[in-house]
Parts: sequence; structure tokens; C-alpha cells
Amino acid sequence: MSVPRVLVLGLGNDVLRDDAVGLRIAAAVRERLAGEAAIEVRATTEMGLALLDEIADREGVVLVDSVQTGRAPPGHIHEVAAEGLSRVLTTAPHFLGIGETLALGRQLGLAMPCAVRIFAVEVADPFTLGTDLSPGVAAAIPAATDRVAAAARELARQSQESR
Repeated sequence: MSVPRVLVLGLGNDVLRDDAVGLRIAAAVRERLAGEAAIEVRATTEMGLALLDEIADREGVVLVDSVQTGRAPPGHIHEVAAEGLSRVLTTAPHFLGIGETLALGRQLGLAMPCAVRIFAVEVADPFTLGTDLSPGVAAAIPAATDRVAAAARELARQSQESR
């Protein structure tokens, strides 16, 4: 059985208040995209090198995570190109290292995705134990779900056209 060409991967920690937003968005996107064979939606608490197993052999990846830049209000949805990650100063345990992970995968000769889209929701509190999201972060889930689902469909369409 072949691996779906596009992966939507929600990152986070479900017991660290706002850090769970990537996991929640992934769950909503999974419902929205159910039945689309070219797209798989997963959620993980892993980070760094552990993500290599998730993203290898995909043509496109949409990553969803939390971020705390302090330069935008909670709930703001950042969209970052993978090549721009080295310029993003953030405080989030999963967001850091994605660019390096992609580069390392390529250096190891793994089939890394050519297209990577990253959506990060600005959070207020990614470090306090708890399962409820801050109000601004919770309010961002519908818009983030729309944007992530659209990006995944676009990557799947581009992948199909390139075949």
C-alpha cells in the first residue's frame, strides 16, 4: 500500500494548555478531509529528528504548530515557508528544529518533501499544565482549519499534476 502523497501533521502537547492547538487543528482537518486518499492527517507529540519518520517519502507536508513570538495577538495564524524558519525567533518546543530536520533528512539521502507549508498559531500560554485553550487561540481553530485544509488540497493537486 502506498503512502499518501501529502501529510498534514499537527504538533503539540495535549497537556500544555495552548501548545495543544496543533493537535486540535489536525483533528478538525482530519474530519474535513476524510476520504481524500492523497492526504493523510496525523497528530504527534514528537519533535526534532523523530519527525523524519513522519515526513520522509511525502511529496508535500503541511505542519501545524503553536508559536509564541510576542509580536502578534494570541490566535494570529502565521504562515511560514520552510526556508524562512531560520529567521523566525520563537518560543515553542515543537516549532524549533523543523528546518534543520528537513535539511538533515536531505543530507541523509531520505526522500524529503519538496513542498512544505507551515502554519503556526500565536499562543498566549504554551507552558502551563492544562487542557483548555486560551480564548483567542480557541477562536482561531476554525480559520486555521480552513487554511490548513486548503493548503493540503493544493499540495495534493500540485502533486497530481506533476505526475
